[in-house]
Amino acid sequence: MFRDKTLLITGGTGSFGNAVMNRFLNTDIKQIRIFSRDEKKQDDMRHAYQVKYPDAAEKIRFFIGDVRDLASVHNAMYDVDYVFHAAALKQVPSCEFFPLEAVKTNVIGTDNVLTAAIQNGVKSVICLSTDKAAYPVNAMGTSKAMMEKVVVAKSRTVSPDKTRICCTRYGNVMYSRGSVIPLFVEQIKSGKPLTVTEPNMTRFIMSLDEAVDLVLFAFEHGTSGDILVQKSPACTIRVLAQAVKELFGVNEEIKVIGIRHGEKMYETLLTNEECANAIDLGNFYRVPCDKRDLNYDKYMKDGDTTRNPLSEYNSSNTELLSVEQVKEKLMSLSVLQEELAAWEGHR
Repeated sequence: MFRDKTLLITGGTGSFGNAVMNRFLNTDIKQIRIFSRDEKKQDDMRHAYQVKYPDAAEKIRFFIGDVRDLASVHNAMYDVDYVFHAAALKQVPSCEFFPLEAVKTNVIGTDNVLTAAIQNGVKSVICLSTDKAAYPVNAMGTSKAMMEKVVVAKSRTVSPDKTRICCTRYGNVMYSRGSVIPLFVEQIKSGKPLTVTEPNMTRFIMSLDEAVDLVLFAFEHGTSGDILVQKSPACTIRVLAQAVKELFGVNEEIKVIGIRHGEKMYETLLTNEECANAIDLGNFYRVPCDKRDLNYDKYMKDGDTTRNPLSEYNSSNTELLSVEQVKEKLMSLSVLQEELAAWEGHR
């Protein structure tokens, strides 16, 4: 798939970037470029992969820059074949207090990445979005919804034969930055109660590998302007906390602290409006871009009342996992296996 190709990952020092590196560094890919603004994380990542993949570490190139700065994005984009755009501000509470910062990174930053990609002749760009972009109620979700609008609008400005632009939308990634699971683990280690905002709140859950699979699916099967969604199970926060407790063999109290700024009781992956045109692809949904322009009179037609029977797809009407099912899913994570092994070793 990436034989002798150069891949750029914006925000590449995060969870997603590391998952992509672990998946592709030992393949016949030519080069992986990590673009981010944090030199410390880049240096840590450089040393980690020199130890982990000594024969392949030379394929990694690091670029310091900020998606907010078009010039710095251009500097990293030369001779790039493909881009995975993962750079984002995604902490819901902090974006509530600094909404313009979310706009600068998530909206303007995305436009900068797409502009640079088009001008440099990049073949394909996949932008990562979130379930919080569907029916957004907080600043982070609203900025991501605008990001999706930028992606779709930008895809109309360039031939897909030159640069293909797609978007992926997925829910909570277990043990990623911002996941509540590492917090639960730290609270268990410290002998503290597990804090949950609202026990009956539901969230989609998926692994980092599944997030990478979705991006690769979009890369292989997406049409320019598409939003690709992966079908995912969900669980309540109470069930998630109980599953972590049982895996670590503790009986700490679950303490309810109340909903934080900007939180929803459930998340949506497909809005009711998107369902009207969504295409079911088995494990995925494809929401095609509306190809019409502003000359609406050309598209007037009579009697077309057909629509997809699918209705809103959210974390309350998808498959809800039991405690045992969540434990099984958690045990598929190597990082949690390591935490459990260390925990057992110190008990």
